[in-house]
Amino acid sequence: MGDRRAIFITGGGSGIGRAVAVYFGQRGWFVGLGDIDKAGMRETEEMIGNGFVYSHPLDVRDRSAWDEALDAFCVAAGGRIDVLFNNAGVPLGGSLTENSAEEIERTLDINLKGVLFGAQAAYPYLKQTAPGSCLLNTASAAGLYGTPGASVYSATKFGVRAVTESLDGEWAVDGINVRSLMPSFIDTPLLNHNPNARSNEDIRQRVTGAGLEITPVADVAAAAWAAIHGDKLHTVVGKTAKTLAFGARWLPGRVRKQTRALTRPMGE
Repeated sequence: MGDRRAIFITGGGSGIGRAVAVYFGQRGWFVGLGDIDKAGMRETEEMIGNGFVYSHPLDVRDRSAWDEALDAFCVAAGGRIDVLFNNAGVPLGGSLTENSAEEIERTLDINLKGVLFGAQAAYPYLKQTAPGSCLLNTASAAGLYGTPGASVYSATKFGVRAVTESLDGEWAVDGINVRSLMPSFIDTPLLNHNPNARSNEDIRQRVTGAGLEITPVADVAAAAWAAIHGDKLHTVVGKTAKTLAFGARWLPGRVRKQTRALTRPMGE
């Protein structure tokens, strides 16, 4: 087994995945990238630029593809995987009554089923490098309190939170750490997407129009490093997420009232 620690990152072709890949690569880690975006992964490789990076095309919805990708990365990394960063995800906004069956299934499959498949596939590798290995999942502030106009997305992120908490207990005996990141709106290309197929206004416009803060992606990369090296189960990232976390815990009645007062859900 090699001495250089290794992290495999889904959604490594852009956004949070790319920022975390560069952050860890600059700190001497061997970085694995999994994504359906081959060009994006090449760009991330160039940004890391030290040769200790390996890319593998991966659709997180395909369970057998997970085994193939992690096996290939483990070989490339010298026989070890210390961290799996379950990060790949897609946005979906708008009223539930307006979301198509295809949109709902795709969001559930990528955001939730992909996380479960990744955890399942990574387990033997993380057990081998334990104690101190880690499964890190990207949840969201949408996993703290359900957001009007984002019921499907919120459901997936509550699910990721539940998976994290369940496996934190389940895998403790194996010495595997399980953690989540709960960012609010992060400055990544996802903000430039429309919330759903029926919307003609991108998410970034909606966020800025509501006066909400957009957190720099570098903040999430630093939070990922802290999460993997610390003992906090959930790491909340960004002012909006921290405010919501406080309110959901200590002022749930006020949060409910404010939530019900939202008259223009995301995607309208």
